[in-house]
Amino acid sequence: MERTRSRPEKHLVLVGGGHAHVLVLQAFARRPEPGTRLTLVAKDRLTPYSGMLPGHMAGFYPRDALHIDLERLARRCGAVLIQDEAISFDRDAGQVRLRGGGTISYDILSINIGITPDLSDLEGAEEHALAVKPIGDLLPKWDQLVQDAHKPDGPRRIVIVGGGVAGICLAFAVSSSLRAKVGSSIEVTLVSASAAPEINSRMRRRVERALERRGIKVWAGCAAIAVDPQGITLAGGRRIPADRVLVSTQAAPPPALQHCGLAKDEKDFLAVGPTLQVLNDKAVFAAGDCATMLGHPRPKAGVFAVRQGPVLARNLRRALRGEALETYIPQRRHLVLIGTGDGQAIGGRGRWLAFEGRWAWRLKDWLDRRFMRRFS
Repeated sequence: MERTRSRPEKHLVLVGGGHAHVLVLQAFARRPEPGTRLTLVAKDRLTPYSGMLPGHMAGFYPRDALHIDLERLARRCGAVLIQDEAISFDRDAGQVRLRGGGTISYDILSINIGITPDLSDLEGAEEHALAVKPIGDLLPKWDQLVQDAHKPDGPRRIVIVGGGVAGICLAFAVSSSLRAKVGSSIEVTLVSASAAPEINSRMRRRVERALERRGIKVWAGCAAIAVDPQGITLAGGRRIPADRVLVSTQAAPPPALQHCGLAKDEKDFLAVGPTLQVLNDKAVFAAGDCATMLGHPRPKAGVFAVRQGPVLARNLRRALRGEALETYIPQRRHLVLIGTGDGQAIGGRGRWLAFEGRWAWRLKDWLDRRFMRRFS
């Protein structure tokens, strides 16, 4: 009897513990791929879920509730976890270079390493502001801010730069948390150069009213150009005093992507097609904020990385098997839910749907907890 030949073992390397990759790991845990060796490279053992960050800051969730244990997830699917950081990619050699000094060779590579804050247009931000992303770096800085706020001479005037959904969520969370801990002496100001594109006009009006009710000052249509120890300067020259400044504005690609030889968009994020393959290398996939689907660009938001996860898992399997890949077109409209820090939320979708109330917060809470239960 002729013996059936098994295909040679292939090495699948996942770099980054972002939302898309945790869903890939879950899929491979449910159904391992024969003939595949799986390696995960991640800087930290725990990866935070961005959807629950404002709720945690506002006091609704403990710290461990918003973290996914990558070590446990890797163990479930038989993957090797290398706790290190990728600093460059050599597509010609098929290797990932690590900060710790080693290299990893791959047959198929997937990159899901998020973003870094782009502070280039905000003078002094590197020295005098707290960047919201990456979230893992923000959390210890937030802990220190809360600790400092308890001091008699601690920070009382908090300015948030960035009027997108992330900045709005942050403003509500910071106001709720610090006022509950310190009192009404806390002043929170939101500086927004432009309106959040994900929010329709009806939802925007509800958000504006909620910000006013919560006593959060808003400078709309005002670009911040500089940060110093005493506050921020707006484009028109006006000064806003601040004891602490949090920045949630433009995103930049991680340094590891600078000289990798992989296809990029005009802002130097990885350029991928509808199969989530990088356009100039069929062995490399990318998902989440570090990548842009050139034919279907979408905002840098966690919801899109979550939707990409199952597609990425299926296409990685197909690539390992040498099969044709499926195409993916991301949705144009998605549900937006903003917690207001008081047990309520404002939601909206598309061009006209908008709603708010305690039931909206319960909906957001249910969706977030349901997502996290998949990895507990």
